[in-house]
Amino acid sequence: MTAATAEAPQSTTQTATKSRRPNNMVWFELPVSDLDRAVGFYETAFAIQLRTDARFPDIAMFPRVSDDAVTGALAVMPDSLPSLGGAVVYLNCDGDLDGVLARTQAAGGSVLQEVAQLPGGMGWIAQIRDLDGNRVGLHATF
Repeated sequence: MTAATAEAPQSTTQTATKSRRPNNMVWFELPVSDLDRAVGFYETAFAIQLRTDARFPDIAMFPRVSDDAVTGALAVMPDSLPSLGGAVVYLNCDGDLDGVLARTQAAGGSVLQEVAQLPGGMGWIAQIRDLDGNRVGLHATF
């Protein structure tokens, strides 16, 4: 064995044997200025209950239906500006896309993009503007 061989870096197979989660996205945060108002809006629009945790007083988390599901939170970010441009987070509306759109408008939000069918059987999308001015995508497969 040569000195060069003895000092070679360790193989990366150790890290390659760990399995990755099935999703590239693992967490998101939507910036809000008033958490109570935002929670009211999203709970009304999506007919869900967001979770809070005393350890994280400035966030309200979207529910997860399984341990491997991606989720995120509304997060108070005083220095953040609402975004109509840039990345768009799409929230699941399976089985209720039309209902979410109707409840969004009833709760004071607006529809930015009407329902459109994605190619290849990938479902349907729409986009809304929440009460903080964020563009939020909606996605449904049925």
